[in-house]
Amino acid sequence: MSALAYVGFGANLGDRRAKFHEAVAALTDLPRSTLMGCSRLYRTEPVGLVDDGNAFLNAVIAIETELSPRALAESMRKIERDLGKSPAHRSDRSRTIDLDLLLYGEEIIKETDLIVPHPRMHERAFVLVPLAELAPDVRIPTAACTVAAQLGTLPKTELEGVRVFATETPEHPRCS
Repeated sequence: MSALAYVGFGANLGDRRAKFHEAVAALTDLPRSTLMGCSRLYRTEPVGLVDDGNAFLNAVIAIETELSPRALAESMRKIERDLGKSPAHRSDRSRTIDLDLLLYGEEIIKETDLIVPHPRMHERAFVLVPLAELAPDVRIPTAACTVAAQLGTLPKTELEGVRVFATETPEHPRCS
């Protein structure tokens, strides 16, 4: 059985756009998985960092997969390591890449090292704006509402901080 999973991408160090395309390519290569689409890249200011980090590029990637949620999450951690993220990375520091499993179908998973839907996605414009671009009518199981409805609850000031970084050209599609 397959599920539609949504993966959040973020990076604020190095060539952020290149890291996005490398992550998409790696996710595309996962076994028993098909890339379904990508949002545009959005520029956002860092939230909760203790260092003086650069602005982030954020996006969401949709994948149809037969991998279990755990297998997908483990594959995402490997992709992060392969693309330069240290296993000892702290979440309050800048990063070359961050991949988060936002949604896996309508499953709710609460394990020590795997929580789906992502526990803070419902309050983060940098997640909900690109997710709403791909899947406005998808229901967030833990919020009992759609992505678009949840996005509508965020303060206007939060939404203003999420700006389209660049519109990709046909020579450089969003998902490549």
